[in-house]
Amino acid sequence: MEFIKEFSVLFEHFGFFADHWQSVIMWVVGAVLIYLAIVKEMEPTLLLPMGFGAILMNLPSVGGMEGVSDVLHTLYNAGIANELFPLLLFIGIGAMIDFGPLLSNPKMLLFGAAAQFGIFFTYFVASFFFEIPDAASIGIIGAADGPTAIVVAQQLGSKYAGPITVAAYSYMALVPIIQPPVIRLITTKKERLIRMEYKPAMVSKTTRILFPIVITVIAGLFAPGSVALVGFLMFGNLIRECGVLDNLSQTAQKELANLITLILGISIAFQMNADKFLQLDTLLIMGLGLFAFVFDTVGGVMLAKLINLFSKKKVNPMVGAAGISAFPMSSRVVHKMGLKEDPQNFLLMHSTAANVSGQIASVIAGGLILGLVQKFLGGA
Repeated sequence: MEFIKEFSVLFEHFGFFADHWQSVIMWVVGAVLIYLAIVKEMEPTLLLPMGFGAILMNLPSVGGMEGVSDVLHTLYNAGIANELFPLLLFIGIGAMIDFGPLLSNPKMLLFGAAAQFGIFFTYFVASFFFEIPDAASIGIIGAADGPTAIVVAQQLGSKYAGPITVAAYSYMALVPIIQPPVIRLITTKKERLIRMEYKPAMVSKTTRILFPIVITVIAGLFAPGSVALVGFLMFGNLIRECGVLDNLSQTAQKELANLITLILGISIAFQMNADKFLQLDTLLIMGLGLFAFVFDTVGGVMLAKLINLFSKKKVNPMVGAAGISAFPMSSRVVHKMGLKEDPQNFLLMHSTAANVSGQIASVIAGGLILGLVQKFLGGA
């Protein structure tokens, strides 16, 4: 009798897995995110809450699960649906960024611009499968900038805001896995061995203070759709550079950024329910997001190759790949790849300059996308 009882319990478990296979897949997804966060140390403050939340949201609907879903729904509506969390996070990101390497070498702005190619290319490709607002929102995944992806998707009213947000943050965290093979595929050994001398110019405090103000004004004039994101990003940087708000700067960089990232990660999990996530459209969005990310990387590398055709001072093409918005992961990836090719080749400052320019360029690209789509829809 005891054997029959145990067998029946086992059968019930197998029956559960058969009936809830989609939930089981999401548990695996959550476990992978947790593994990457803990073992590989890839954006643990983001991937760990996302992974745990994915498991939490896909447990059987018994007991207090409805309450958990309601809490995450409330957090999602309070901070993501109204764009509050992304904007607050941008204050922290701005406070972390040192624009000194970029101000010392302004031509690195070109790589930030070139590395947004994947956004517009993917927008074009996605428009064959999705409506214009959704296609534009999907293209922004290529920026590897979660806050910008959230704001664009919400303002355009995309019905795929959840999958787009998950894809943007996932690829942002997976930069160390995705970028190296792409870079190696489109560069030669000789190109990866190019050394770049770093001679930093003196950047005055006045320049550092004026820079965030000027960038905000320019963005407001030429890309009004980006002004909220650019404004909060540059406000955070102004707190850092003004020299009289050190305590606030440290708080923005640490407590504020960490807390918002933590809540943001678990809130995103509200959209990782198996019924919503395991759909053909969602999988296509994930694929197109990867496509956008890859071609953003390709755009930056190809610009460096083009410059090398006409310049005596060669640019290591890997630096161009750091023009995406994933700060500071992409600059570190490029630096490590340079050291692996040549232990004496230090590319960190060059790649950092390209990386921070990509942070600005991705936000402006988001504003341009918003403006283009809203104008198109208004004209239609």
